[in-house]
Amino acid sequence: MRPVLDLVPLTLAAGLVLAACTADRPAPTAPATTTAIATPALSADVSGPATPPFNDEIILRAVGDGSGFGHVKFRQPKDEELVVHLDVWVRDLAPNASYRLQRAVDTNVNDDCTGTSWLTLGEGPTPRAIVTDDGGTGRAALWRTLSASLLGTEFDIHFRVLDASGAVVLESACYQFVVSQ
Repeated sequence: MRPVLDLVPLTLAAGLVLAACTADRPAPTAPATTTAIATPALSADVSGPATPPFNDEIILRAVGDGSGFGHVKFRQPKDEELVVHLDVWVRDLAPNASYRLQRAVDTNVNDDCTGTSWLTLGEGPTPRAIVTDDGGTGRAALWRTLSASLLGTEFDIHFRVLDASGAVVLESACYQFVVSQ
């Protein structure tokens, strides 16, 4: 017969496994409509509103019966340069093809992206293509400088990816963004 102390590590391990498998956790593959990176609160009042979305993880999904998937890592470092970095990754698109990333915004922040003034993104004001390889995967490190007059501005934003003919192949849901001060 084993002493009771020999069973303690086994009991703790079993408890950890059961706790990790609780049903109230979301599936790790479940899509998220909006994801914000934790940033310091704007005030010391902890009972105030949630932390503004200074950064977003944008998910791009295929349009209609198309294939493909994409991700935009949307980051604005808290510095004086006011540059938004857009690290783009697409997959399962046509091989050896050129695509463009566009965004549209509206300042009526209500989770309903109604903006239709599409801006093609790139390296600053110069549009840059996302080019796929033989397997239909492409990456691009894009960026955009924001105007200082936008500091603190909140808006809805959505993205789309167009092929060379101008057809939309990927699009995002509606996200919110606040220009960091």
